[in-house]
Amino acid sequence: MTEVEYDPRYLQGIELFNECEFFEAHDVWEELWADIQGDSRRFYQGLIQVAVCLHHFCNGNIRGAQKLYHSCQGYLADYDDSYLGVDLQKLRSELTACCAEILATEEKFSNIEIEPELIPEIHLDPAPESSGESS
Repeated sequence: MTEVEYDPRYLQGIELFNECEFFEAHDVWEELWADIQGDSRRFYQGLIQVAVCLHHFCNGNIRGAQKLYHSCQGYLADYDDSYLGVDLQKLRSELTACCAEILATEEKFSNIEIEPELIPEIHLDPAPESSGESS
């Protein structure tokens, strides 16, 4: 497996995302997004919106989660099944499974709770270069 060097903010956002710290992941990725021009800008916007979708869902804001689900899918649709080490096909599929119940409801206010085992995680392939530090 080939190792590549990713922006540390990208990696920090992924780590926070996988710890279900969605708002914090959004903040880190938004800082990165603000500095980026070119092809990856919409990709980062999509990741930001995935994180905010899950943040809203975890906090019971079903309408907000529904809205961000649709917008993040739109941003990520611009990319192939894999981009910057992320299996986007898997991420989109897992997000859809996680959000299936809220996508099916038409209630404005619902008591639907996120299923922890359905929350997507992001694992990069190729793996990032090791920094020599242990976590």
